[in-house]
Amino acid sequence: MVQTQKDYSAKGVTLVAINSNDDSGYPEDSYPNMIKRAKDRGFNFPYLRDNTQDIAKKYGAICTPHVFAFDQQRRLQYKGRIDDNRNPESVKTKDLRDALDAMLVGRKPSVQETRPFGCSVKWKN
Repeated sequence: MVQTQKDYSAKGVTLVAINSNDDSGYPEDSYPNMIKRAKDRGFNFPYLRDNTQDIAKKYGAICTPHVFAFDQQRRLQYKGRIDDNRNPESVKTKDLRDALDAMLVGRKPSVQETRPFGCSVKWKN
């Protein structure tokens, strides 16, 4: 995500990461650890906390990461995975970048939804 933000910021794209995980049983997802993670990994985009998990529920997030890309009118144009492989060297399809490229020229992405993969959202009981 850091590299994607670097590559697209001059084009007017801003990524936002939202942590919706319940941190009561998962201290690694606590706000202080979010601050540390953002600093250690050089996040160059806002990293927000969804304490109520309302945002994750409204968007239908099922795992982390689960990407939602909106156009300039804030209409959802793409949701799903960032790309097709966890291993950067094995990526063949750059789904988020393809969607962003399409939106930047005023088109709908050719693929508007993919199945995300990652760690499941840690829901509150």
